[in-house]
Amino acid sequence: MGTQARVVVLPPGTQELRVEDLELPEPGPTQVVIKQFASGVCHSQLHQMHRERTAPTVLGHESTGVVLQTGSDVSHVQEGDTVLVTWVPRDAASADTPPAPLEIPVIGSLARAQGVFTWADHTICDGQYVVKVDASTPHDVTAIIGCAVMTGAGAVVNSAGVQPGESVAVFGVGGVGLSAVVGAKVAGADPIIAVDLDEAKLEFAKRFGATHTFNASKVDPVAAVHDLTPHPGEFTISQHPVSGADFAFDCIGVRQTMEQIVPAVRPGNFGVRAGGTAVLVGVPSTPVELVAGDVLVSEKRFIGSIGGSCVPERDFPMFLEWHRDGRLDLEAMVTARYGIDEINEATRALAAGEISGRAILEFA
Repeated sequence: MGTQARVVVLPPGTQELRVEDLELPEPGPTQVVIKQFASGVCHSQLHQMHRERTAPTVLGHESTGVVLQTGSDVSHVQEGDTVLVTWVPRDAASADTPPAPLEIPVIGSLARAQGVFTWADHTICDGQYVVKVDASTPHDVTAIIGCAVMTGAGAVVNSAGVQPGESVAVFGVGGVGLSAVVGAKVAGADPIIAVDLDEAKLEFAKRFGATHTFNASKVDPVAAVHDLTPHPGEFTISQHPVSGADFAFDCIGVRQTMEQIVPAVRPGNFGVRAGGTAVLVGVPSTPVELVAGDVLVSEKRFIGSIGGSCVPERDFPMFLEWHRDGRLDLEAMVTARYGIDEINEATRALAAGEISGRAILEFA
C-alpha cells in the first residue's frame, strides 16, 4: 500500500499551481519515502514554472523530514531518521549509476520531477538525495540547507576557496546571496561587499556579515567595488594600479550582473599573480557577453558553481555546525512561512521581490 500525500502540481499550459491528494507508490529498491516538515521555496522553481511543458511537473528540491520507508537496497538511512532532502547526490562518487528519473502518478497523467520534489507533505526519491542528520536538528529552518545555503556558502568555500583577508563582492543578496555572505564571513574574507537594488535587502545583509553595501540603482557597483579595494604596490601589464575584488559572485544570473562580476574583480599583478575570479552562482536566464580582452590581458577567471560544488554528506554537517554555533542564523534568514495551500501566494511574493531572505513551506 502506498503513502497518501498532498502534492503541489504544475499542470502544462499554466503557471497556476494546484494541490492534489494522491498516493505515492511503494519505494523501489533504492528509494526512500519521507514525511516532510518544511521545504524551501527557490527561484529555480520560478524558472521551471515559466518553461513550456507537455506534462505535469512536481516541484521543490530542499527540505527537512523524517524517513517513513526505505527500499531494500538503502542502508544509510532507516525508518525514523531525521533527514535533509536535496537535489545534489549525497555522494556521487559512491554511486554505481545515476538515480533514475522520477515520475509520479497524478490524476490522469504522470508528473515529472528533476530528481526530487519537496513541495509536498510526503515525498519519495532516490536515497542518493537523502542525507541523515542528528535527531535534534530543527525541523523548519534547516530545510533551506539543501539548496540556498549549499549553493551560496558552498560557492565561497568550495568553488572559489576564499581565504582569510581576501575581498568578496556578492551581487544579489536573496537567500542564496545571503548564504554566500555567511560563507565569506566564515572564510575570513574582508571586505565583504553586498550589491543589490533593494535598500532593505542590503541592510539585512549586514546582519549576516556584509561589511559594505552598494545599491546598484544609485551607484555604479563596479566602480564602487574598485574604489573600495585598492591593491597598493600592484600594477597591471599596462602599469596601472590594481584594484578590484579578489572574488565576485553573481547570485542572480541575469545579463547585467553576469556582465558586472568580471570587471568587478581585480586584474592581475603582471608577472606576480593572476587576476581575480568571477563566480556565476545564479541560474542564468539570459545570454551574456564578456570582454574577452579583459579576461585575457588581466588574467581573470570566470567560473561556474553549481550547487556550491557541494558533497551533501560531507558539507551538510558543516553547515549544521555553523547553525549550532551561531555563524549561520537560519532563523533570521527564513523571513516568510507559508502553508501548502498558500503556494501560489508564496511564488507570487518571491517573483515580486517581496521576500528579503528565504521562504519556506511548512507542513502540519
